Amino acid sequence: MEYRIIYGINPLREALRAGRDIRNLYVLKGRRIPPEIVSLIKKRGLKVNHVEKAFFSSFPKGHQGLAAEIAAGRKFTITDLFEISERRGEPPLYLMVDGVTDPHNLGAILRTAEVSGVHGVILEKRRVATGETVSKASAGAVEYLPILRVPNLKHLLPEMKERGITVVGGEADAGEVFWEADMDGPVVLIVGSEGRGIRRTVREACDILVKIPVYGHINSLNVSVAAGVLLYEIRRQRNFSIMG
Repeated sequence: MEYRIIYGINPLREALRAGRDIRNLYVLKGRRIPPEIVSLIKKRGLKVNHVEKAFFSSFPKGHQGLAAEIAAGRKFTITDLFEISERRGEPPLYLMVDGVTDPHNLGAILRTAEVSGVHGVILEKRRVATGETVSKASAGAVEYLPILRVPNLKHLLPEMKERGITVVGGEADAGEVFWEADMDGPVVLIVGSEGRGIRRTVREACDILVKIPVYGHINSLNVSVAAGVLLYEIRRQRNFSIMG
């Protein structure tokens, strides 16, 4: 079985809560573990390895003196993602992330995706941030999110369109303001990197391009904030559609 390292309070707590297979648990000597995590560790019957400061010397800042080896997450297929939305009885809502290479930005996007209840996140196997900094920045959201990794985002879009899913791209120079777009049906939302946005080939495959207007001196929002704004607008439209 393949294992990976996670670190920090939130990722460890969520891995424990999610019932993930944990092989080794490491705590800095003298580090007081939050009571909730102590309770979860005892409930799982896990052994704690108390380690010296040198153990964490190769970890990024923010490890908080806690780390664990956990089983790598399940590998999802596009069929799995379709089935998730069907089981929930909701119109599909997926998030595609194109070319976000900053692990803190990607982690924040994943956190927003999990909180907003997306049915799956789709990432490319290349040109995207990886590593445990992503997990840390997501505050443990990766332990719950169905994440599909594909060779090329564009090649997945025709299958989604065949299922009646509208492809919505968030672009700073789009002609339509996001709250004017019809997004209360099945949707896959695509967000791109802060530097170049969505790649041309993926952008051309979108059914709708929407922008978030800016009123200050800076010309764009952080991509994780933009993803949050757009996902919650989709949720808002769905709520009004149900009520109406």
